[in-house]
Amino acid sequence: MTAIRDSLAQYVAVRRALGASFYEPALALGHFVDLLEREGAEFITTDLALRWATTPVLVERATWGRRLSQVRGFARWMSVIDSRNQIPPTGFLSARRRRNAPHIYTEQEINLLIIQAARLRSRTGMRALTYSTLIGLLVATGLRPGEALRLNRSDVDLVSGILSIRESKFGKSRFVPVEESTRAALERYAQGRDRLCQQRLSEAFLVSERGIRLKAGTVRSMFVRMSRAVGLRPATEDGRDRYGPRLQDFRHSFATGRLVEWYRDGLDVSRELPRLSAYLGHVNVGLTYWYIEAVPELLELAAGYLGKNCPGEQP
Repeated sequence: MTAIRDSLAQYVAVRRALGASFYEPALALGHFVDLLEREGAEFITTDLALRWATTPVLVERATWGRRLSQVRGFARWMSVIDSRNQIPPTGFLSARRRRNAPHIYTEQEINLLIIQAARLRSRTGMRALTYSTLIGLLVATGLRPGEALRLNRSDVDLVSGILSIRESKFGKSRFVPVEESTRAALERYAQGRDRLCQQRLSEAFLVSERGIRLKAGTVRSMFVRMSRAVGLRPATEDGRDRYGPRLQDFRHSFATGRLVEWYRDGLDVSRELPRLSAYLGHVNVGLTYWYIEAVPELLELAAGYLGKNCPGEQP
């Protein structure tokens, strides 16, 4: 077995250990390695990847794009082992809109955003209280922004510290337990909200300055302002916004942080991952696995973990 074929066996083993069936991609990548071995290549090149991806004739371009995407995932894995391996650019043979890589917030960036949120001015002070609490909630739980905005007062158990997420994405509902510090912060928010908005105009847990449920578009616009204020979203000379970190990226940061902690602690991530997947409300564990390919640090940790615990494992 060549070194690159042995690396493919390890790559497939990781994908399957984390819940993906990975049957068709494993077969396809095996054929790609056949090409590398026939060419005497010791590492992956973009030229060879493109040649292999476009080999089938009388097929749709999407098929070529899917084959190249399979090689791209394997190439990311291989580049951790040997930097000579080339990762085919994402613009080649793109068959669909490319998924943006997540921004993983640092602790310093999170602190700056919460401080900026607490400085937001409004007539009653409700805006600062709500936005600082919203950011803290997303950081602490990994909720989707829409899930946080749809929380009703009855969905937040301030005694036991459990959030009820009802019919979220794909119609899934779940219970989300929170840490004691998060429960206490939510309790303080509820007390402040009821003091500043004594007239109950909405069943929403998080409310606006007017005491009604926050609108998603308004929240996104406010977050852009806060991001620009702390230097996370620079503007062009004509004043237009450049693309920058999103509210959704707090969810990515939460998931990535848990995976990094588990790998560093030497835990069996294949056993822990289903718990994280259920906590986040993913339909299947394969969606959670995406974070490993999206974040280079996780890819390196996963490769190191498998090298220590599953040397030479076969697909």
